[in-house]
Amino acid sequence: MDVHASASSHERDDREDFVPRSQLLNVDDVRRAVRRMAHEVVERVRDTDSLVLLGLQTGGVPFAELLAASLAEITSQHVDQGTLDVSFYRDDLDRRPFVVGTTSHVPVDLNDRRVLLVDDVLFTGRTIRCALNALGDFGRPRAVQLAVMVDRGHRELPIRPDYVGKNLPTSWGEEIVATVEGVWIGTRSPR
Repeated sequence: MDVHASASSHERDDREDFVPRSQLLNVDDVRRAVRRMAHEVVERVRDTDSLVLLGLQTGGVPFAELLAASLAEITSQHVDQGTLDVSFYRDDLDRRPFVVGTTSHVPVDLNDRRVLLVDDVLFTGRTIRCALNALGDFGRPRAVQLAVMVDRGHRELPIRPDYVGKNLPTSWGEEIVATVEGVWIGTRSPR
């Protein structure tokens, strides 16, 4: 499986220099992990009518879609979902330039709703900080939770996910690529 196959054009550019060492999870493993997270969400949230899933652009969007489908299957109810682009809230634009073509799409008023942010990989926590800042532009949620496919550790901010597909401790020099088709560990080659 080509780790670039399911990535958007931005991700493909960003991940061009990724050299996979091994695949840690296959497509079935990812689906099982997301389904388990969906059951955990139903257990904790109970009132899924108030729930809104927001996939972080770009890596979290496919996971949010998969999680929303699993939640709908479990509860037999539609779950509101959208996307959140945090590009304008980043403090490292010199290292991670603004991505053309990604937008936020928040389909409902977030006031007094439960928001579940969904991302592919949690690392330092800085992207999640940006997402929390961005949420303020869309309302004041009653509660905000975080679901990630992979938690690789190395937090620089006091952020902890509520739902985790897989904990994969890594070294600083390793990279993780997570898509709905699998999870790979590897390194970056010099550009």
